[in-house]
Amino acid sequence: MKRAIITGGESGLGAACADRLRADGIDVITFDVSPDADYHVDVTDAASIAAAVADVGHVDILINSAGIIGPNRPLIESDPAAWERTFDVNVHGTFRVIQAVAPGMVERGWGRIVNIASMAGKDGNPNLSAYSASKAAVIGLTKSLGKELAKTGVLVNVITPAVIDTPMNATTSPEVLAHITSLIPMGRVGRASEVAALVAWLTSDECSFSTGAVYDISGGRATY
Repeated sequence: MKRAIITGGESGLGAACADRLRADGIDVITFDVSPDADYHVDVTDAASIAAAVADVGHVDILINSAGIIGPNRPLIESDPAAWERTFDVNVHGTFRVIQAVAPGMVERGWGRIVNIASMAGKDGNPNLSAYSASKAAVIGLTKSLGKELAKTGVLVNVITPAVIDTPMNATTSPEVLAHITSLIPMGRVGRASEVAALVAWLTSDECSFSTGAVYDISGGRATY
């Protein structure tokens, strides 16, 4: 049985991915700050990541879903601490967990890493500059790592959803949410289960010739 770690696995996209992979017969382990998680892990804390990964043992699949929206305000009004916190969770957290998990995958010659970014990382959403910039960094990280590991059997891809119906959007201002929803040609927000279905393929043996790639799931919003 393959084993997966999902960061942010107790809510939103992470929880949907956990449900889908479990249904597919994967042994899923959640890392989250929620008390319901299999391991209480804060992705800003390298020590907690290292301890949890060591206890879990071998990992075949990693889904980096832990993330925060960050400040909902114009860039010039953004608090530097809030900006740095957004990057520490969304970018540095992804980096820390990959560094802890990927070497074992490389050693065993098989692995699947899926990072969750956002359309905001490609288009930029107004009044979400920290979030948009952090998700652009996750896209760049994925493209680079995919090339680095291309001959190891470890595939690394990134998903860029448009707005999805998840608890994270409870912290997004109504004006921002209305704007980003209006950009979707299908005229609706996405469902977490739709994202999870894409993740299920990207973490399977069927996905064998894709790495360093960006997968849009945007209801038609994506333009490149």
